[in-house]
Amino acid sequence: QVQLVESGGGLVQAGGSLRLSCAASGRTFNTYRMGWFRQAPGKEREFVASITWNSGNTYYADSVKGRFTISRDSVKPTVYLQMSSLLPEDTAVYYCAARRLAGSVWDTWGQGTQVTVSS
Repeated sequence: QVQLVESGGGLVQAGGSLRLSCAASGRTFNTYRMGWFRQAPGKEREFVASITWNSGNTYYADSVKGRFTISRDSVKPTVYLQMSSLLPEDTAVYYCAARRLAGSVWDTWGQGTQVTVSS
């Protein structure tokens, strides 16, 4: 059973930085892609970034390119989302997710962590 536990959310001023962590357990992740999504109040959940575990290939939403960086530590194993130059519109609950490379569905989710950016 794959489990994902996020941490690192909080309150930060616009222009500041935060690093989110997603501790993964339950199996090895060499055949997985890991991702971060977010959901703001009254909005649908949206893709933020993802990383292929074995190759390290990364993908970003246009809204966060150049400001956010996704990475992973294969030893721990943990996925990180380094967020810089934060904007009030980045305020949301951030979720970590996992999906098999061979699949198309993000089928494992963490509980989420709140990020609030004040102007």
